[in-house]
Amino acid sequence: MFISDLVNLQLVLLFVFCNLSPFYLAVASPPKHIASLPGFDGVPPFHLETGYVSVDEENGAELFYYFVESEGNPGQDPVLLWLTGGDRCSVLSALAFEIGPFKFVEEPYNGGVPRLMYNPYSWTKVASILFVDWPVGAGFSFSRNPIGYDVGLGDVPATLQLKKFLYKWFIEHPDYLANPFYIGADSYAGKIAPFLAEKISEGVFLLYSPFRLISDFYGFPGLLLLGSVADALFQISKLDSGPNLNYRSYHESLDTNPCNPVTGELFDNNSRVPFAHGFGIISDQFYETITRHCQGEDYTHPKKAFCVEALDAFNYVVDNEISKPHVLYPKCSYASPKSNNGTAYRNILMEETEPLYNPPPRPAINCMVYKNYLSYFWANSDVTRDALGIKKGTVKEWVRCHTSGLPSTKHDIKSSIDYHRNVTMKGYRSLVYSGDHDIVVPFLGTQTWVRLLNFTRVDDWRAWHVDGQSAGFTISYSNNMTFTTIKVTTHLCLGGGHTAPEYQPERCFAMIQRWISDKPL
Repeated sequence: MFISDLVNLQLVLLFVFCNLSPFYLAVASPPKHIASLPGFDGVPPFHLETGYVSVDEENGAELFYYFVESEGNPGQDPVLLWLTGGDRCSVLSALAFEIGPFKFVEEPYNGGVPRLMYNPYSWTKVASILFVDWPVGAGFSFSRNPIGYDVGLGDVPATLQLKKFLYKWFIEHPDYLANPFYIGADSYAGKIAPFLAEKISEGVFLLYSPFRLISDFYGFPGLLLLGSVADALFQISKLDSGPNLNYRSYHESLDTNPCNPVTGELFDNNSRVPFAHGFGIISDQFYETITRHCQGEDYTHPKKAFCVEALDAFNYVVDNEISKPHVLYPKCSYASPKSNNGTAYRNILMEETEPLYNPPPRPAINCMVYKNYLSYFWANSDVTRDALGIKKGTVKEWVRCHTSGLPSTKHDIKSSIDYHRNVTMKGYRSLVYSGDHDIVVPFLGTQTWVRLLNFTRVDDWRAWHVDGQSAGFTISYSNNMTFTTIKVTTHLCLGGGHTAPEYQPERCFAMIQRWISDKPL
Protein backbone atom coordinates (compact mmCIF):
# COMPACT_ATOMS: atom_id res chain seq x y z
CA MET A 1 0.00 0.00 0.00
CA PHE A 2 1.36 3.46 -0.92
CA ILE A 3 1.90 6.00 1.84
CA SER A 4 -0.71 8.33 0.33
CA ASP A 5 -3.27 5.51 0.27
CA LEU A 6 -2.58 4.69 3.92
CA VAL A 7 -2.95 8.35 4.93
CA ASN A 8 -6.22 8.61 3.01
CA LEU A 9 -7.54 5.45 4.68
CA GLN A 10 -6.59 6.79 8.10
CA LEU A 11 -8.40 10.01 7.30
CA VAL A 12 -11.48 8.04 6.30
CA LEU A 13 -11.28 6.15 9.59
CA LEU A 14 -10.99 9.41 11.52
CA PHE A 15 -13.84 10.94 9.54
CA VAL A 16 -16.13 8.00 10.17
CA PHE A 17 -15.46 7.89 13.90
CA CYS A 18 -15.63 11.66 14.39
CA ASN A 19 -18.92 11.98 12.53
CA LEU A 20 -20.74 9.17 14.28
CA SER A 21 -23.73 10.48 16.20
CA PRO A 22 -23.98 10.04 19.99
CA PHE A 23 -26.58 7.38 19.13
CA TYR A 24 -23.67 5.13 18.13
CA LEU A 25 -20.86 6.29 20.37
CA ALA A 26 -22.34 6.86 23.80
CA VAL A 27 -22.28 4.10 26.39
CA ALA A 28 -24.77 4.14 29.22
CA SER A 29 -22.18 4.55 31.99
CA PRO A 30 -18.47 4.04 32.61
CA PRO A 31 -17.43 0.43 33.27
CA LYS A 32 -16.55 -0.82 36.74
CA HIS A 33 -13.35 -2.73 37.47
CA ILE A 34 -13.95 -5.39 40.11
CA ALA A 35 -11.12 -5.59 42.65
CA SER A 36 -13.00 -7.81 45.11
CA LEU A 37 -15.64 -10.38 44.20
CA PRO A 38 -18.21 -11.34 46.88
CA GLY A 39 -17.78 -14.95 47.92
CA PHE A 40 -14.27 -15.23 46.44
CA ASP A 41 -11.51 -15.69 49.02
CA GLY A 42 -8.78 -13.12 48.44
CA VAL A 43 -7.95 -11.08 45.36
CA PRO A 44 -9.25 -12.75 42.16
CA PRO A 45 -6.37 -13.88 39.90
CA PHE A 46 -8.18 -12.43 36.89
CA HIS A 47 -9.34 -9.00 35.76
CA LEU A 48 -13.13 -8.55 35.71
CA GLU A 49 -14.95 -5.51 34.35
CA THR A 50 -18.71 -4.95 34.30
CA GLY A 51 -20.82 -2.32 32.65
CA TYR A 52 -23.78 -1.34 30.51
CA VAL A 53 -24.17 -0.35 26.88
CA SER A 54 -27.27 1.46 25.66
CA VAL A 55 -28.94 -0.24 22.68
CA ASP A 56 -32.29 1.59 22.61
CA GLU A 57 -31.99 5.22 23.68
CA GLU A 58 -35.65 5.97 23.06
CA ASN A 59 -36.82 3.42 25.63
CA GLY A 60 -33.76 3.44 27.89
CA ALA A 61 -32.77 -0.18 27.17
CA GLU A 62 -29.26 -1.22 28.22
CA LEU A 63 -27.40 -4.52 27.96
CA PHE A 64 -25.27 -5.54 30.93
CA TYR A 65 -21.93 -7.28 30.41
CA TYR A 66 -19.11 -9.01 32.28
CA PHE A 67 -15.71 -8.72 30.61
CA VAL A 68 -12.91 -11.00 31.80
CA GLU A 69 -9.50 -10.15 30.40
CA SER A 70 -7.34 -13.02 29.16
CA GLU A 71 -5.09 -14.54 31.81
CA GLY A 72 -2.54 -15.23 29.06
CA ASN A 73 -1.55 -12.36 26.78
CA PRO A 74 -4.50 -9.92 26.71
CA GLY A 75 -2.72 -7.70 24.21
CA GLN A 76 -2.76 -10.45 21.58
CA ASP A 77 -5.21 -13.15 22.67
CA PRO A 78 -8.63 -13.26 20.97
CA VAL A 79 -11.69 -11.48 22.31
CA LEU A 80 -14.67 -13.85 22.53
CA LEU A 81 -18.26 -12.61 22.70
CA TRP A 82 -20.38 -15.14 24.59
CA LEU A 83 -24.19 -15.43 24.51
CA THR A 84 -26.44 -17.78 26.47
CA GLY A 85 -29.58 -19.40 25.06
CA GLY A 86 -32.87 -20.14 26.71
CA ASP A 87 -35.73 -17.76 27.45
CA ARG A 88 -33.94 -14.55 28.41
CA CYS A 89 -31.41 -16.57 30.40
CA SER A 90 -28.58 -14.74 32.14
CA VAL A 91 -25.06 -15.16 30.81
CA LEU A 92 -23.96 -15.67 34.42
CA SER A 93 -24.68 -19.35 33.71
CA ALA A 94 -21.84 -19.46 31.20
CA LEU A 95 -19.58 -17.32 33.36
CA ALA A 96 -19.99 -19.30 36.60
CA PHE A 97 -20.99 -22.81 35.42
CA GLU A 98 -19.09 -23.36 32.19
CA ILE A 99 -16.21 -21.33 30.79
CA GLY A 100 -15.54 -18.44 33.18
CA PRO A 101 -12.73 -18.10 35.75
CA PHE A 102 -14.85 -18.73 38.85
CA LYS A 103 -17.48 -21.23 39.93
CA PHE A 104 -19.65 -21.85 42.96
CA VAL A 105 -18.53 -23.97 45.87
CA GLU A 106 -21.29 -26.57 45.99
CA GLU A 107 -22.23 -26.68 49.64
CA PRO A 108 -25.56 -26.30 51.48
CA TYR A 109 -26.81 -22.73 51.33
CA ASN A 110 -26.60 -21.11 54.77
CA GLY A 111 -28.20 -17.72 54.14
CA GLY A 112 -24.96 -15.85 53.40
CA VAL A 113 -23.23 -14.98 50.15
CA PRO A 114 -22.50 -18.30 48.38
CA ARG A 115 -18.79 -18.99 48.13
CA LEU A 116 -16.83 -18.94 44.89
CA MET A 117 -13.65 -20.70 43.81
CA TYR A 118 -11.24 -20.45 40.87
CA ASN A 119 -11.97 -22.53 37.75
CA PRO A 120 -8.67 -24.05 36.52
CA TYR A 121 -10.25 -24.83 33.13
CA SER A 122 -11.48 -21.32 32.38
CA TRP A 123 -11.40 -20.36 28.72
CA THR A 124 -10.05 -16.99 29.84
CA LYS A 125 -6.65 -18.69 29.88
CA VAL A 126 -6.63 -18.40 26.08
CA ALA A 127 -9.02 -15.51 25.36
CA SER A 128 -10.61 -12.40 26.81
CA ILE A 129 -14.33 -13.10 27.10
CA LEU A 130 -17.17 -10.61 26.82
CA PHE A 131 -20.25 -12.16 28.48
CA VAL A 132 -23.46 -10.29 27.60
CA ASP A 133 -26.87 -10.51 29.27
CA TRP A 134 -28.95 -10.57 26.09
CA PRO A 135 -31.64 -9.84 24.98
CA VAL A 136 -32.99 -6.92 26.99
CA GLY A 137 -34.53 -8.36 30.16
CA ALA A 138 -31.99 -11.18 30.56
CA GLY A 139 -29.98 -11.10 33.79
CA PHE A 140 -29.19 -7.50 34.73
CA SER A 141 -30.05 -6.00 31.34
CA PHE A 142 -33.05 -3.71 31.57
CA SER A 143 -35.30 -1.12 29.96
CA ARG A 144 -36.63 1.94 31.74
CA ASN A 145 -39.65 1.94 29.45
CA PRO A 146 -41.50 -1.42 29.42
CA ILE A 147 -41.78 -1.13 25.64
CA GLY A 148 -38.03 -1.79 25.50
CA TYR A 149 -38.63 -5.34 26.73
CA ASP A 150 -40.85 -6.11 23.78
CA VAL A 151 -38.29 -8.03 21.86
CA GLY A 152 -41.52 -9.16 20.24
CA LEU A 153 -39.14 -7.21 18.19
CA GLY A 154 -38.02 -10.77 17.53
CA ASP A 155 -34.69 -12.50 16.96
CA VAL A 156 -33.67 -10.24 14.09
CA PRO A 157 -34.13 -6.82 15.76
CA ALA A 158 -32.68 -8.15 19.01
CA THR A 159 -29.61 -9.39 17.14
CA LEU A 160 -29.18 -6.01 15.50
CA GLN A 161 -29.13 -4.57 19.01
CA LEU A 162 -26.22 -6.92 19.69
CA LYS A 163 -24.39 -5.61 16.65
CA LYS A 164 -24.93 -2.11 17.98
CA PHE A 165 -23.67 -3.22 21.40
CA LEU A 166 -20.46 -4.58 19.86
CA TYR A 167 -19.85 -1.45 17.87
CA LYS A 168 -20.15 0.76 20.92
CA TRP A 169 -18.18 -1.57 23.17
CA PHE A 170 -15.19 -1.70 20.85
CA ILE A 171 -15.26 2.07 20.40
CA GLU A 172 -14.97 2.34 24.19
CA HIS A 173 -12.29 -0.40 24.35
CA PRO A 174 -9.92 0.47 21.49
CA ASP A 175 -7.04 -1.49 23.04
CA TYR A 176 -8.77 -4.73 21.96
CA LEU A 177 -9.51 -3.70 18.40
CA ALA A 178 -6.32 -5.29 17.09
CA ASN A 179 -7.16 -8.66 18.68
CA PRO A 180 -8.87 -11.50 16.81
CA PHE A 181 -12.60 -11.45 17.58
CA TYR A 182 -14.89 -14.46 18.08
CA ILE A 183 -18.60 -14.94 18.75
CA GLY A 184 -19.71 -17.72 21.08
CA ALA A 185 -23.25 -18.76 21.93
CA ASP A 186 -25.07 -21.76 23.31
CA SER A 187 -28.49 -23.33 23.23
CA TYR A 188 -31.08 -21.16 21.48
CA ALA A 189 -28.43 -18.51 20.95
CA GLY A 190 -26.94 -21.03 18.55
CA LYS A 191 -29.50 -19.80 16.04
CA ILE A 192 -28.45 -16.22 16.68
CA ALA A 193 -24.68 -16.50 16.40
CA PRO A 194 -24.42 -17.36 12.69
CA PHE A 195 -26.95 -14.65 11.86
CA LEU A 196 -24.95 -12.09 13.84
CA ALA A 197 -21.79 -13.34 12.18
CA GLU A 198 -23.32 -12.85 8.75
CA LYS A 199 -24.51 -9.34 9.59
CA ILE A 200 -21.02 -8.39 10.74
CA SER A 201 -19.31 -10.08 7.80
CA GLU A 202 -21.55 -8.17 5.39
CA GLY A 203 -20.22 -4.93 6.83
CA VAL A 204 -16.68 -6.15 6.38
CA PHE A 205 -17.02 -5.97 2.62
CA LEU A 206 -18.53 -2.49 2.47
CA LEU A 207 -15.72 -0.20 1.46
CA TYR A 208 -15.88 2.40 4.20
CA SER A 209 -18.37 0.97 6.65
CA PRO A 210 -17.39 1.41 10.31
CA PHE A 211 -17.57 -2.34 10.83
CA ARG A 212 -15.23 -2.92 7.93
CA LEU A 213 -12.77 -0.53 9.51
CA ILE A 214 -13.08 -2.27 12.85
CA SER A 215 -12.73 -5.72 11.36
CA ASP A 216 -9.95 -4.97 8.94
CA PHE A 217 -7.87 -2.86 11.24
CA TYR A 218 -8.56 -4.74 14.40
CA GLY A 219 -9.31 -8.35 13.54
CA PHE A 220 -12.45 -10.48 13.54
CA PRO A 221 -11.37 -14.16 13.55
CA GLY A 222 -13.91 -16.78 14.42
CA LEU A 223 -17.27 -18.24 15.28
CA LEU A 224 -17.83 -20.85 17.98
CA LEU A 225 -21.05 -22.83 18.29
CA LEU A 226 -21.79 -24.77 21.45
CA GLY A 227 -24.91 -26.24 22.82
CA SER A 228 -27.45 -28.91 23.14
CA VAL A 229 -28.84 -28.64 19.68
CA ALA A 230 -25.42 -28.78 18.14
CA ASP A 231 -22.32 -27.33 19.61
CA ALA A 232 -20.29 -25.52 17.06
CA LEU A 233 -17.31 -23.30 16.85
CA PHE A 234 -16.84 -21.04 13.87
CA GLN A 235 -13.89 -18.92 13.00
CA ILE A 236 -14.31 -16.46 10.20
CA SER A 237 -11.14 -15.46 8.46
CA LYS A 238 -10.95 -13.10 5.54
CA LEU A 239 -8.70 -14.67 2.96
CA ASP A 240 -7.82 -11.47 1.11
CA SER A 241 -7.37 -8.71 3.66
CA GLY A 242 -5.20 -6.40 1.67
CA PRO A 243 -1.88 -4.86 2.70
CA ASN A 244 -1.33 -3.85 6.33
CA LEU A 245 -4.81 -4.92 7.38
CA ASN A 246 -5.33 -7.24 10.34
CA TYR A 247 -8.56 -9.08 9.59
CA ARG A 248 -8.80 -12.52 11.08
CA SER A 249 -12.02 -14.19 12.11
CA TYR A 250 -14.82 -14.54 14.62
CA HIS A 251 -15.97 -17.35 16.86
CA GLU A 252 -19.53 -18.47 17.62
CA SER A 253 -20.95 -21.05 19.98
CA LEU A 254 -24.50 -22.27 19.93
CA ASP A 255 -26.24 -23.97 22.77
CA THR A 256 -29.63 -24.21 24.39
CA ASN A 257 -28.21 -23.71 27.83
CA PRO A 258 -24.55 -23.69 26.92
CA CYS A 259 -25.25 -26.89 25.31
CA ASN A 260 -25.45 -28.20 21.82
CA PRO A 261 -26.56 -25.49 19.35
CA VAL A 262 -30.08 -25.18 17.97
CA THR A 263 -30.71 -24.60 14.28
CA GLY A 264 -34.52 -24.47 14.10
CA GLU A 265 -34.73 -27.50 11.81
CA LEU A 266 -36.91 -30.59 12.42
CA PHE A 267 -33.94 -32.81 13.18
CA ASP A 268 -33.14 -30.82 16.32
CA ASN A 269 -36.09 -32.52 18.05
CA ASN A 270 -36.67 -35.48 15.75
CA SER A 271 -33.20 -36.83 16.53
CA ARG A 272 -34.24 -37.46 20.13
CA VAL A 273 -36.08 -40.64 19.19
CA PRO A 274 -33.15 -42.48 17.53
CA PHE A 275 -30.87 -41.13 20.29
CA ALA A 276 -33.15 -42.59 23.00
CA HIS A 277 -33.35 -45.88 21.13
CA GLY A 278 -29.57 -46.07 20.81
CA PHE A 279 -29.17 -45.51 24.55
CA GLY A 280 -31.72 -48.18 25.46
CA ILE A 281 -34.23 -45.67 26.82
CA ILE A 282 -36.99 -46.97 24.53
CA SER A 283 -37.47 -50.47 23.14
CA ASP A 284 -37.11 -51.66 19.56
CA GLN A 285 -40.88 -52.06 19.33
CA PHE A 286 -41.58 -48.53 20.64
CA TYR A 287 -38.98 -47.08 18.28
CA GLU A 288 -40.55 -48.87 15.32
CA THR A 289 -44.02 -47.66 16.35
CA ILE A 290 -42.89 -44.02 16.39
CA THR A 291 -41.00 -44.21 13.11
CA ARG A 292 -43.93 -45.98 11.40
CA HIS A 293 -46.65 -43.57 12.55
CA CYS A 294 -44.58 -40.36 12.50
CA GLN A 295 -42.87 -40.62 9.14
CA GLY A 296 -42.52 -37.11 7.68
CA GLU A 297 -43.93 -35.47 10.83
CA ASP A 298 -42.53 -32.63 12.89
CA TYR A 299 -42.06 -34.37 16.24
CA THR A 300 -42.63 -31.10 18.09
CA HIS A 301 -46.02 -30.46 16.46
CA PRO A 302 -47.28 -33.80 15.10
CA LYS A 303 -50.63 -33.93 13.28
CA LYS A 304 -51.45 -37.63 12.86
CA ALA A 305 -53.41 -39.04 15.80
CA PHE A 306 -51.32 -42.20 16.16
CA CYS A 307 -48.13 -40.14 15.99
CA VAL A 308 -49.41 -37.73 18.66
CA GLU A 309 -50.21 -40.68 20.94
CA ALA A 310 -46.82 -42.31 20.40
CA LEU A 311 -44.88 -39.11 20.97
CA ASP A 312 -46.89 -38.28 24.09
CA ALA A 313 -45.78 -41.62 25.52
CA PHE A 314 -42.20 -40.98 24.41
CA ASN A 315 -42.11 -37.49 25.94
CA TYR A 316 -43.50 -38.83 29.21
CA VAL A 317 -40.55 -41.22 29.49
CA VAL A 318 -38.00 -38.56 28.58
CA ASP A 319 -39.50 -35.93 30.89
CA ASN A 320 -40.01 -38.17 33.92
CA GLU A 321 -37.49 -40.99 33.86
CA ILE A 322 -34.15 -39.51 32.81
CA SER A 323 -31.99 -36.42 33.16
CA LYS A 324 -32.39 -34.76 29.76
CA PRO A 325 -29.21 -32.64 29.77
CA HIS A 326 -27.17 -35.77 30.49
CA VAL A 327 -28.89 -39.14 30.29
CA LEU A 328 -26.42 -40.88 32.65
CA TYR A 329 -26.87 -38.40 35.50
CA PRO A 330 -29.49 -39.03 38.18
CA LYS A 331 -32.71 -37.12 37.73
CA CYS A 332 -32.80 -34.33 40.30
CA SER A 333 -35.34 -34.20 43.07
CA TYR A 334 -36.49 -30.86 44.49
CA ALA A 335 -37.77 -29.64 47.81
CA SER A 336 -40.82 -28.24 46.02
CA PRO A 337 -42.21 -29.08 42.57
CA LYS A 338 -41.98 -25.50 41.35
CA SER A 339 -40.86 -22.04 42.41
CA ASN A 340 -42.57 -20.76 45.53
CA ASN A 341 -45.52 -18.44 45.05
CA GLY A 342 -44.74 -16.72 48.34
CA THR A 343 -41.54 -14.98 49.32
CA ALA A 344 -38.14 -15.89 50.65
CA TYR A 345 -35.85 -13.63 52.63
CA ARG A 346 -32.18 -12.82 52.32
CA ASN A 347 -30.20 -12.88 55.53
CA ILE A 348 -26.84 -11.89 54.09
CA LEU A 349 -24.69 -10.11 56.69
CA MET A 350 -27.77 -10.09 58.96
CA GLU A 351 -28.97 -6.82 57.45
CA GLU A 352 -30.72 -7.75 54.22
CA THR A 353 -34.34 -8.68 54.77
CA GLU A 354 -35.97 -7.64 51.52
CA PRO A 355 -38.30 -10.30 50.14
CA LEU A 356 -37.40 -12.36 47.09
CA TYR A 357 -40.49 -13.33 45.13
CA ASN A 358 -39.24 -16.05 42.80
CA PRO A 359 -36.87 -18.32 44.71
CA PRO A 360 -36.14 -21.47 42.74
CA PRO A 361 -37.00 -24.89 44.14
CA ARG A 362 -34.16 -26.33 46.22
CA PRO A 363 -32.56 -29.37 44.58
CA ALA A 364 -30.67 -32.07 46.43
CA ILE A 365 -27.09 -31.05 47.25
CA ASN A 366 -25.69 -33.76 44.98
CA CYS A 367 -27.74 -32.56 42.02
CA MET A 368 -25.93 -31.05 39.05
CA VAL A 369 -28.12 -27.93 39.18
CA TYR A 370 -27.53 -27.12 42.84
CA LYS A 371 -25.19 -24.36 41.71
CA ASN A 372 -28.10 -22.83 39.79
CA TYR A 373 -29.86 -22.53 43.13
CA LEU A 374 -26.82 -20.87 44.71
CA SER A 375 -26.51 -18.40 41.83
CA TYR A 376 -29.95 -16.98 42.64
CA PHE A 377 -28.89 -15.93 46.14
CA TRP A 378 -25.46 -14.74 45.02
CA ALA A 379 -26.83 -12.47 42.27
CA ASN A 380 -29.60 -11.08 44.51
CA SER A 381 -27.24 -10.20 47.36
CA ASP A 382 -26.91 -6.44 47.86
CA VAL A 383 -23.19 -7.02 48.41
CA THR A 384 -22.88 -8.64 44.99
CA ARG A 385 -24.97 -6.00 43.27
CA ASP A 386 -22.86 -3.21 44.75
CA ALA A 387 -19.65 -4.96 43.71
CA LEU A 388 -20.86 -5.50 40.14
CA GLY A 389 -22.12 -1.94 39.79
CA ILE A 390 -25.75 -2.90 39.18
CA LYS A 391 -27.88 0.21 38.73
CA LYS A 392 -30.33 0.59 41.56
CA GLY A 393 -33.99 0.28 40.69
CA THR A 394 -33.40 -1.41 37.33
CA VAL A 395 -33.75 -5.14 38.08
CA LYS A 396 -35.70 -5.80 41.25
CA GLU A 397 -34.95 -9.52 41.29
CA TRP A 398 -32.39 -11.44 39.24
CA VAL A 399 -33.55 -14.77 37.85
CA ARG A 400 -31.45 -17.20 35.84
CA CYS A 401 -34.10 -17.54 33.13
CA HIS A 402 -37.41 -15.71 32.70
CA THR A 403 -40.46 -17.95 32.50
CA SER A 404 -43.02 -15.16 33.06
CA GLY A 405 -43.36 -11.42 33.57
CA LEU A 406 -41.87 -10.27 30.25
CA PRO A 407 -43.26 -10.33 26.70
CA SER A 408 -42.68 -13.50 24.74
CA THR A 409 -39.98 -13.28 22.12
CA LYS A 410 -40.81 -13.86 18.47
CA HIS A 411 -38.64 -16.55 16.95
CA ASP A 412 -38.38 -15.03 13.49
CA ILE A 413 -35.16 -16.82 12.55
CA LYS A 414 -36.70 -20.12 11.50
CA SER A 415 -33.47 -21.84 10.54
CA SER A 416 -29.79 -20.96 10.89
CA ILE A 417 -28.38 -23.42 8.37
CA ASP A 418 -28.18 -20.94 5.49
CA TYR A 419 -26.34 -18.51 7.74
CA HIS A 420 -23.88 -21.26 8.68
CA ARG A 421 -23.32 -22.01 5.03
CA ASN A 422 -22.91 -18.36 4.09
CA VAL A 423 -20.31 -17.51 6.70
CA THR A 424 -18.26 -20.65 6.21
CA MET A 425 -18.32 -20.23 2.44
CA LYS A 426 -16.67 -16.86 2.98
CA GLY A 427 -13.65 -18.66 4.39
CA TYR A 428 -14.31 -18.39 8.11
CA ARG A 429 -13.22 -21.32 10.29
CA SER A 430 -15.86 -23.13 12.31
CA LEU A 431 -15.91 -25.72 15.06
CA VAL A 432 -19.20 -27.44 15.88
CA TYR A 433 -19.22 -29.62 18.99
CA SER A 434 -21.76 -31.67 20.90
CA GLY A 435 -21.88 -33.42 24.25
CA ASP A 436 -22.59 -37.03 23.36
CA HIS A 437 -25.03 -37.74 26.25
CA ASP A 438 -27.44 -34.82 25.76
CA ILE A 439 -30.99 -35.63 24.66
CA VAL A 440 -32.17 -32.01 24.71
CA VAL A 441 -30.31 -31.41 21.44
CA PRO A 442 -28.71 -34.74 20.53
CA PHE A 443 -25.44 -34.88 18.65
CA LEU A 444 -27.26 -36.90 15.96
CA GLY A 445 -29.24 -33.80 14.98
CA THR A 446 -26.15 -31.63 14.96
CA GLN A 447 -24.28 -34.13 12.87
CA THR A 448 -27.17 -34.18 10.41
CA TRP A 449 -27.26 -30.43 9.77
CA VAL A 450 -23.48 -30.28 9.44
CA ARG A 451 -23.67 -32.96 6.73
CA LEU A 452 -26.51 -31.08 5.02
CA LEU A 453 -24.08 -28.26 4.30
CA ASN A 454 -22.69 -30.72 1.76
CA PHE A 455 -19.05 -29.77 2.29
CA THR A 456 -16.33 -32.15 1.14
CA ARG A 457 -14.70 -34.35 3.81
CA VAL A 458 -11.09 -33.34 4.39
CA ASP A 459 -10.22 -35.52 7.40
CA ASP A 460 -12.31 -38.62 8.16
CA TRP A 461 -13.94 -39.48 11.48
CA ARG A 462 -11.28 -40.12 14.11
CA ALA A 463 -10.71 -39.92 17.85
CA TRP A 464 -9.12 -36.90 19.49
CA HIS A 465 -7.28 -37.27 22.80
CA VAL A 466 -6.57 -35.70 26.17
CA ASP A 467 -3.95 -37.32 28.44
CA GLY A 468 -3.70 -40.30 26.15
CA GLN A 469 -7.43 -41.08 26.30
CA SER A 470 -10.09 -40.52 23.67
CA ALA A 471 -11.91 -37.29 24.53
CA GLY A 472 -14.37 -37.56 21.66
CA PHE A 473 -14.52 -38.00 17.92
CA THR A 474 -14.04 -35.44 15.18
CA ILE A 475 -14.36 -34.96 11.43
CA SER A 476 -13.17 -32.06 9.25
CA TYR A 477 -14.76 -30.62 6.13
CA SER A 478 -13.83 -28.14 3.44
CA ASN A 479 -14.40 -24.44 4.15
CA ASN A 480 -12.56 -24.91 7.47
CA MET A 481 -15.46 -26.58 9.30
CA THR A 482 -14.86 -29.13 12.06
CA PHE A 483 -17.43 -31.21 13.94
CA THR A 484 -16.51 -32.93 17.21
CA THR A 485 -18.14 -34.77 20.07
CA ILE A 486 -17.24 -34.64 23.77
CA LYS A 487 -17.39 -38.20 25.06
CA VAL A 488 -17.55 -40.20 28.27
CA THR A 489 -14.66 -40.01 30.73
CA THR A 490 -12.90 -43.22 31.68
CA HIS A 491 -12.90 -42.77 35.44
CA LEU A 492 -16.43 -41.43 35.92
CA CYS A 493 -18.17 -43.01 32.92
CA LEU A 494 -19.88 -39.70 32.31
CA GLY A 495 -19.81 -38.00 28.93
CA GLY A 496 -20.52 -34.53 27.64
CA GLY A 497 -23.98 -33.16 28.41
CA HIS A 498 -26.17 -30.36 27.10
CA THR A 499 -23.65 -27.77 28.24
CA ALA A 500 -20.50 -29.67 27.47
CA PRO A 501 -18.00 -27.38 29.28
CA GLU A 502 -20.07 -27.76 32.46
CA TYR A 503 -19.92 -31.56 32.32
CA GLN A 504 -16.45 -31.99 30.77
CA PRO A 505 -14.44 -28.84 31.62
CA GLU A 506 -10.97 -30.33 31.11
CA ARG A 507 -11.74 -31.79 27.70
CA CYS A 508 -13.59 -28.73 26.47
CA PHE A 509 -10.70 -26.52 27.56
CA ALA A 510 -8.27 -28.71 25.61
CA MET A 511 -10.59 -28.45 22.62
CA ILE A 512 -10.84 -24.64 22.63
CA GLN A 513 -7.15 -24.21 23.43
CA ARG A 514 -6.16 -26.23 20.36
CA TRP A 515 -8.78 -24.89 18.00
CA ILE A 516 -8.39 -21.22 18.80
CA SER A 517 -4.62 -21.62 18.31
CA ASP A 518 -5.31 -23.10 14.85
CA LYS A 519 -3.98 -26.51 15.90
CA PRO A 520 -5.61 -29.86 15.11
CA LEU A 521 -7.71 -31.47 17.83
